[in-house]
Amino acid sequence: MSDSRDVLAKAIKQRRAVLFAGAGVSMAVGLPSWDRLVAYLLDELGLERRTVEGLSETHQMLAEYYRIKRGSIGPLRSWLDRNWKVAEDRVAKSDLHRLIVELDFPVIYTTNYDRNLEMAFEAHGRPYAKIANAKEIAEAPDGVTRIVKYHGDFDDDASLVLTENDFLDRLSFDSPLDILFRADALGRMILFIGYSMSDPNIRLLLHRIWGTWRRSGYEKHRPPSFIFMPSPNPVQEALLARWGIKMVTAGSGEDAAGSLVRFLADLQARAKAVG
Repeated sequence: MSDSRDVLAKAIKQRRAVLFAGAGVSMAVGLPSWDRLVAYLLDELGLERRTVEGLSETHQMLAEYYRIKRGSIGPLRSWLDRNWKVAEDRVAKSDLHRLIVELDFPVIYTTNYDRNLEMAFEAHGRPYAKIANAKEIAEAPDGVTRIVKYHGDFDDDASLVLTENDFLDRLSFDSPLDILFRADALGRMILFIGYSMSDPNIRLLLHRIWGTWRRSGYEKHRPPSFIFMPSPNPVQEALLARWGIKMVTAGSGEDAAGSLVRFLADLQARAKAVG
């Protein structure tokens, strides 16, 4: 475990590590869960809860049905923009977001739609470039952290990956943001935080990274990648290892948000100690 953290800390110090942040990062500062979105969609569409009982990825399917019935997701996007947010002062006071800013990753990918990461950089006076489409890739300045909104941004409806068809369309793994990520995955270490391995989208992403390296013929030269999980799980650890992803854990019994803060603080201390 210490070896993995030392490897990560050295890569962070050398700015050779990329952060990939999931829903757990935003939920740590009070972002609503998918259940709230599902409840809103059921109410808007006049459906009963039993309509979606037993369905997987319920929010994606309901969002697709919403688009079919309403003709677009514009009003839904507006509702999300108003409600899927956290107060700026809460983000500014978040130790988790402060550590993400201070660790100074050259690139941060996130599947979150919210502006929490952007607000954190603004609160701590650090420049950044938000990227949600090909135009923003081309216009991003050098020398600042790039925050890549991998599943889209509220400022650009076309960028949002929200409905079932949106997610299925991304299975080709060839959008501009996918190409950008593949390039980073080939040249840098990746640290995933705030994800559950029950999420099929992140599992597909990890599988695709592994497949890219395997087909390259240089798999043994792949930079190590890591995922932080609050507690150990031998099944998940074995499955991740198959894809070349090492699991780093905090130990049994620790709360998810607190253990992630302590993990990043430990990485920061180790990075400072690197000569």
